[in-house]
Amino acid sequence: MITHLNGKLVEKNPTSLVVECNGVGYEVKISLTTYSQLKEEESIKIFTQFIVREDAQLLYGFATKEEREMFNHLISVSGIGPNTAMIMQSSLSPEEIAHAIQVEDVKTIQGVKGIGVKTAQRVIIDLKDKMLKMSFSTDNIFVLNNTNRFDALTALVSLGFDKKSVEKALDKVASIGDETVEQLIKDALKIL
Repeated sequence: MITHLNGKLVEKNPTSLVVECNGVGYEVKISLTTYSQLKEEESIKIFTQFIVREDAQLLYGFATKEEREMFNHLISVSGIGPNTAMIMQSSLSPEEIAHAIQVEDVKTIQGVKGIGVKTAQRVIIDLKDKMLKMSFSTDNIFVLNNTNRFDALTALVSLGFDKKSVEKALDKVASIGDETVEQLIKDALKIL
C-alpha cells in the first residue's frame, strides 16, 4: 500500500494533483479541504490511500493523517464509496463530520450532495463510536483544551441554531477563555 508521497508538486487542481517522486508522476485525487491546505510549495508530503477497483486503480490524497482516517471510516459505511467520501470531505472538514456524527446531526450530513436521509443515518449509526475516539491535531473548537466552547456550540446547534452563526456568536463572547458553558450559552443567546 502507498501510505504517502514525498516529492515535487507538478500540477495542482481543486480535485487532483500530480506529485513527481523520483521521476514518476502520481496523479492523486484530493478534496477541496486538502486543496485549500496545500501551499504553493515545490516539495510536498501528502498522505494517501490506494483504492483498487475492478476497472481502476486510484490514489486519494490528504493533507493530514486525520483526514485520511476520516476517509477510511466513511468508505467503510455501506453506500459510501470513495467519490462520495471525497465529496463529503470537500463540503465539510473532518472535524465537522466527526462533530455532526457525535451529535447525530442528520441535517448536516444530509446537506452533502448525494447523501440522503437513510445514508446520513447509516453514517451516524456506523461511525458514532469511532468518532468519539478520534482526535484532531488542528487548532479549532474540537481541541480538548476548549471543551467549554465545544459544549456550548454543541448545545446551541442541538437547539436548532445555525452552526456558523453560533461560531460567530461564540467568537464575540469568548474573549477571556475561562467562561463556563452556561455563561457562554447565555451570552451567545443574547447575540443570536
